Amino acid sequence: MNVLLLLAIILFVLMIVIGGRKGARSFISLFLNFLVVMFAVWIMTDPHTNPIILTIIACTIISSINLFYINQVNSKTITAFIATIVTIIILIIFIYIITKKAMIQGFGEEEVDEISIFSLYLGVDFVKVGAAVIIMSTIGAITDVSISITSPMREVFRHHPNISQKDLFFSGLTIGRDILGSNTNTLFFAFIGGYMGLLLWFKDLSYSFGQIANSKVFSAEMITIFCAGIGIALIVPIAAWINAFYLVKRREKANTT
Repeated sequence: MNVLLLLAIILFVLMIVIGGRKGARSFISLFLNFLVVMFAVWIMTDPHTNPIILTIIACTIISSINLFYINQVNSKTITAFIATIVTIIILIIFIYIITKKAMIQGFGEEEVDEISIFSLYLGVDFVKVGAAVIIMSTIGAITDVSISITSPMREVFRHHPNISQKDLFFSGLTIGRDILGSNTNTLFFAFIGGYMGLLLWFKDLSYSFGQIANSKVFSAEMITIFCAGIGIALIVPIAAWINAFYLVKRREKANTT
């Protein structure tokens, strides 16, 4: 049996046993998100396509799958979705500027030898592609943090229906602070673990610390980590404020009717 198929079966069984129906939907969402990313990459190769707009559309679809398909449509997923989209729009503008200023788009000198036989004149704006890659790398973490904040906030509101918007907002911030550090470290070790081979290669090439820090490949990965961390930090107050505003306004509307 193919190893990939065997691992997929093991993952599916574990998600069904532990997560039940939600686990099954989570497993299916993995393939749906994969299809969205592959379709976005396929369209992105068209020189007439704007990678930034395409990334926003793809992230919207991915967020919808992760929030509405897995957790269904309710107040916590609606506010988490709105917070995610607002954060993505803010972040993608910031990332585009950083990518352009840092000049990390394209390929590093360590990768040139492998692709030297191919033409690099693709007619694609690699600054926008670089920004799209970074934002695609952060969408999962941002969506996860948003629902991790809105879900317990709804429970706080349910147990304390007369809580003020300000107190509810600060409750969301407290929840966000508890998960901020762990999620940032998760991103860091995920990216560093994926590029452990590159670090070993740098060592074999006897790169100094300055050469490693100024390498385009390494810089691009570190910028991705920092931007993902910024996205996680931004989603905390945005999700907390939107959710607090939504829940309190809905309570006031219910009291007036």
